[in-house]
Parts: sequence; C-alpha cells; structure tokens
Amino acid sequence: MNSVFPNPTPQIEEISICWVLAIHHTFHFFSTFMAQPTLIAAICVLTLSHLVQATTFTIVNKCDYVVWPGILSNAGVPTLATTGFTLQRGETKTITAPTSWGGRFWGRTHCSHDSDGKFSCLTGDCGSGKLECSGNGAAPPATLAEFTLDGAGGLDFFDVSLVDGYNIPMLVVPPGGKGQNCSSTGCVVDLNGLCPSELRIMSSNGRDGIACKSACEAFRQPQYCCSGAYATPDTCKPSSYSQVFKTACPRAYSYAYDDKTSTFTCANAADYSITFCPSPNTRNHRKRRRRQGRTQKQQQRRCQRHLLSTTLSCQVWDVLGLMVTWNPVMTLKAHLSIELY
Repeated sequence: MNSVFPNPTPQIEEISICWVLAIHHTFHFFSTFMAQPTLIAAICVLTLSHLVQATTFTIVNKCDYVVWPGILSNAGVPTLATTGFTLQRGETKTITAPTSWGGRFWGRTHCSHDSDGKFSCLTGDCGSGKLECSGNGAAPPATLAEFTLDGAGGLDFFDVSLVDGYNIPMLVVPPGGKGQNCSSTGCVVDLNGLCPSELRIMSSNGRDGIACKSACEAFRQPQYCCSGAYATPDTCKPSSYSQVFKTACPRAYSYAYDDKTSTFTCANAADYSITFCPSPNTRNHRKRRRRQGRTQKQQQRRCQRHLLSTTLSCQVWDVLGLMVTWNPVMTLKAHLSIELY
C-alpha cells in the first residue's frame, strides 16, 4: 500500500550530501580568510571603529537653581534617549549620541506645572507642555550649544550661539579632542545683568532680568535678522546690540554671520561636557545683582569725586571679577576678555 507521506530515505541522503558540501565550502572560506591577516586586521579595525564612534555628552548644572535641559536633534538624524529632563543643583547627567548625530542643547529656567499639569518655562520653553521636548526647539531667547558630529572631513563642528538671544551661562569643553581649532567655547558671563533694557526679559515679579533677547527677536528688522537685502555676510554686519554679546562672550556666535571666531572643530573627540553656570559668580542671579548694584554705585561716586573731564573713564573691578569701564557720560559697558580654558 502506498503511503500518503513521502519516503524519508531519499530526503535523508539528499540532506546529508548538502551538509557535506556546506561544511566543505565553509572550511575552504575560513582557510582562505585566515591566510590573509591584513584583511582580518582591516575588518577588525572597521568593526571596532563602529563600536567606539559614539559621543558622550556630560551635562553639568553648577547653577544655584534647577535647570531643565532641552535637546533637539537635526532633521534626518536619530533622536537621543531623552529630549528634556530635570537637572538639580550640582547634578550631572550623561547622554550618548550615535555617530554623525547633530543637534542642539539648551537650558530651560523658571519652569513649573500649572493646575492642569501642563509644563512650561519662562525661558527656553519648547512648547510641548511636558518635560520632554519631543522634537520641539527652544523659544527665544535661549543660549544654545550646537553640534554636528562626524561632519566634513570627519570633524566634529560645534558652537555656542547667542543668535537667538541669551538666558543662561554655558560652557562647552571637548576633553580628548584634537586639532588646531579644538578648544572650549561658551558664554560664561551673566548677560542678564548687562542686557540693554530694550532687550531684557524680566521675572514675573519684575525685579530680575531672566533673559536677553537678540536684536532680531526684539525689533524684527532685516538688518538685525540678516534677511532680505541683508541676507549675505557682506550686507549684514554686527550691530551695536550684537557687539554687546560679542564683547561679553567673544567665542560665542553673536549674530548670524559670526562664523570666523565662533565655530570650533575637533578630531577624535570622544565626548563633550556642557556646563551651566560654570563660573561661581554666575550661579545666583539675585545675590550677584544686589552686590553688583552696590559696587557700581560706590564706583560711580568715587569716579565723580575724581572726575577730571566729562569723558574720563573709571576702571573698576566688579563682582564678576571682570574689568568693567564706567563712563559718567556713556552707559555702563563691559569690556570682557575671558579665557575659557
């Protein structure tokens, strides 16, 4: 009687022959492969380079207040494990980014939940209504740390930008990075105290400056925004407002075409540290502003007592530990030259 099931014997023979052929070709491949150590080494190097080419960002809060960092990835690159989180005073958080990642970091301040549970911040708010920004960027003004990893020539490109204004001191350091243009950058000065009144954003109680707008954001004029007839480096020049930013923070972007002194590149930079309020003198706005106000009044009185002419300038050392020029005729101007490393 014929069975409805196929005879298994020929199948077993066929499978056995296939296994013999497969084993033969496998051994032949490995014997050829192992005979070429150069090829093996090259493959190992490529594999290891893929494994190690991740960048670690260490984010540190040295402010005397809570900071809520936000993260936005560029279009077309993977998002990171988080897009927003809480960073308590003195706290540190590490975030790993994949090869060729690009995006920006910023600090949100004066954040809270309303009665409906909606999360929002007075500066740097991303408008998501939650702690995570989820693909939303910072509402200006906000100090930005911008990165393009493994860009042209295999270099990392990074900068700290005040083009969208300023809200918090920030320092970026590339430990382990190499290259002539691989160095620290940032804006470590509390610009909220030096901000022109027409650009300043005040706290809810009206006593303290909490952010400083860019001239573009404040006035919406092409000459400040580098748009329209001013959309090229030749036609859009630094304004008196961007010069305030540049004088205080010479390594940070002060306006759209401030590339030459504000873009930095590193090779083999395994990681970066981003520190909010890196200087002890920028950690507490209220105490610093009270001390600064008292010091300025004392120096103004001293200058007026020794005034020789209406254009005399008095050199004073303010509470930031930075050289400031006070002119009885002109407004207070800061002449700041800061080595960030």
